[in-house]
Amino acid sequence: MNPDKNLILSVHEFNATAKQLIEAGLPLLWVRGEVSNFVNAASGHWYFSLKDAQAQVRCVMFRHKSQYLDFKPANGMQVEVLALPTLYEARGDFQLTLEKMRPAGLGALYEAFEKLKSKLELEGLFVPERKRALPFLPRQIGIVTSPQAAALRDVLRTLSNRMPGIPVLLYPTPVQGSDAAQKIATAIREANDRNECDTLIVCRGGGSIEDLWAFNEEVVARAIAGSRIPVISGVGHETDFTIADFVADFRAATPTAAAQASVPDAQELKQRLQLSARHLARAILHAFEKNMQRLDYLQRRLIHPAQRMQQQRQYLAQLQQRLQLAHAYRVQHNQWHWQALRQRLRAVRPDVEALQTKQTGYFRRLQEVMARNLERHQTKLNSLQQHLQHLDPTQVFARGYSMVRDANGKIVVNSAQVLKGALLDVTFASGWVRTEVKEKDSH
Repeated sequence: MNPDKNLILSVHEFNATAKQLIEAGLPLLWVRGEVSNFVNAASGHWYFSLKDAQAQVRCVMFRHKSQYLDFKPANGMQVEVLALPTLYEARGDFQLTLEKMRPAGLGALYEAFEKLKSKLELEGLFVPERKRALPFLPRQIGIVTSPQAAALRDVLRTLSNRMPGIPVLLYPTPVQGSDAAQKIATAIREANDRNECDTLIVCRGGGSIEDLWAFNEEVVARAIAGSRIPVISGVGHETDFTIADFVADFRAATPTAAAQASVPDAQELKQRLQLSARHLARAILHAFEKNMQRLDYLQRRLIHPAQRMQQQRQYLAQLQQRLQLAHAYRVQHNQWHWQALRQRLRAVRPDVEALQTKQTGYFRRLQEVMARNLERHQTKLNSLQQHLQHLDPTQVFARGYSMVRDANGKIVVNSAQVLKGALLDVTFASGWVRTEVKEKDSH
């Protein structure tokens, strides 16, 4: 850029030009440094400085970017940021606008974690359908961890408190170091080969991502996925997630939570059994009392056969007497009914000669009415026929008129409806012709 030396810029114009030069000259890049003066604004945006021993630069990370981070930076933390260098025009401050942020030095580990996670997820190793249910009360529990790990003591203490009678078998293995992943996988496969337990806990205590990295190795994930024994993963603290957590049949937030998930609480089971026993006892007592009442009721209904026969004889005698009385009453009632009908029939017997005379009169009147109606309808029909003949288009055609239709069969009543060269069908009183329009007058 070669500006005119005599050109005078306003401060706003100068800052805008500087911003364009910075953003065009410096692409999106990674920067590492220490967080200082961190401010979490009410809007959700983060403002802080990124510094090292020789320099510092202002940074801003807007809420729509920071909400996807799984950690919150703090003063003194070493971080790596993917940022676009720019200039805040209002104050002329050079700053970095952040797109991504991660703890310093962990970028390669995070990338390896996400790459393996995506690979195994595409293979279907994380889907809920392949995860097996844990046994309610396992015969024996296997633990894959280091004998010196504090997590082992937590698991054993929790198992002893919840279900002290269940035997526990340890498959010792290092849980940290360069060869830890291979040894963890070997211990898982050994537990399956020996087939001594029906629940397997893979655990270790909390630590940094480097400390937990053995549980992010593919060999461990493959061993867990191939295990015939249901696997509980209890690695790290509640906020720690490893590949082993995603592949395992059950993910526990901590080793203690893994132990709690593997067995029920004996005290709680005892209370549930006692409650069930009380419910069962009450149900048995209720059924016993109900059956006793039913027995008393049936006993009261039980009658000696001789007494039962005497009662039946009395009942039959009563039925016979009622039947005889009913029959006598029915015969007498029918006699009264027939006498009443005979008297009514005599009273309503018709005068046949009078009815015949009346019928003859009605027939004659009906013939007269029908003749008048027929004459009236005939006159109306003749009138309608004459009117229809006046409206008959063939009668109009006979007087010299004709009907014109276009190629679509639509009647043409105005010359504006047709163009020169159009074909028209003309219907006469007798026959029709097809003609072509040579000239037209729209007036």
